[in-house]
Amino acid sequence: MISYVTIGSNDLTTSGAFFDALFGALNGTRAFSQNKMIGYSFGPDKPMIVVNHPYDGNRATHGNGTMIALAARDRAQVVAIHALALSQGASDEGAPGPRGTSFYGGFFRDPDGNKFNIHLSS
Repeated sequence: MISYVTIGSNDLTTSGAFFDALFGALNGTRAFSQNKMIGYSFGPDKPMIVVNHPYDGNRATHGNGTMIALAARDRAQVVAIHALALSQGASDEGAPGPRGTSFYGGFFRDPDGNKFNIHLSS
């Protein structure tokens, strides 16, 4: 079971505003804020997402092939969250739509380039 996932950031103020809006729309809350990290909770027994400056002090970069998938309750939420992300400074990596026969999702990158998918899988 996953306890938490970390996302590197070079600007916690920008990242905090972006993820407050994005995760707030998915019923997430800012669980803590510290000097070099912000933690988001999605409820008991669910993994946290932590946005942080890299511990080694080097610039945060995104991994090629690394992606965080966020679950949506329906297609309308996939579309809404994708649009919200773009309105908060994300770049589009694939508009919401079907992928194959049982997957519906949209893809975007946060302001630091980390890749996300918002999806409904049936």
